[in-house]
Amino acid sequence: MDGVDVIVSHWAVARPELDVSGLKVFGRLHRSFLVYKNRIAETFDKYDITDSGFDVLACLRRAVPDHRLTAGELAEQTLVTTGGLSLRVKRLEESGLVTRSKDAVDARVVYVELTPKGSALVDAIADEHFPKLTAMLGDMTESDISTLASLLTHLEHSARSVDGPSPLETATDASA
Repeated sequence: MDGVDVIVSHWAVARPELDVSGLKVFGRLHRSFLVYKNRIAETFDKYDITDSGFDVLACLRRAVPDHRLTAGELAEQTLVTTGGLSLRVKRLEESGLVTRSKDAVDARVVYVELTPKGSALVDAIADEHFPKLTAMLGDMTESDISTLASLLTHLEHSARSVDGPSPLETATDASA
């Protein structure tokens, strides 16, 4: 038994009529997320950046060949609203990691571009971060990893279908 099994068993005694089966999945997912956040924090702290700041830099690094995206494209890829993205980009710009510029034809369109300093930083972090993610998969087989990735994709789609749009869908819609 793990901690989630204990919690589920306690609910079975305290409220036997209550279906807490979702906790078997989401409780473990949440606990795994907390472990994940704790393990990756050291890398981001070392480089004095947040995981959300790294997310923005990584999106720009993958945007080849120019390492430039519109604010709307960045918001969509980072799953935040354009307003939330604006604060992240402002901090990154103040640190010299990105620049912002308006489109020459449509001044409403703002481009965010990775600077050489930002590119060097995201590469240094990626060189530590991705091996750490692989290490956290431990002794899971390739089949386990593939199955889990597929199940998590299915879980996300299932969770999005309940009770209207999720915050992620709202963020995506806001950037269209």
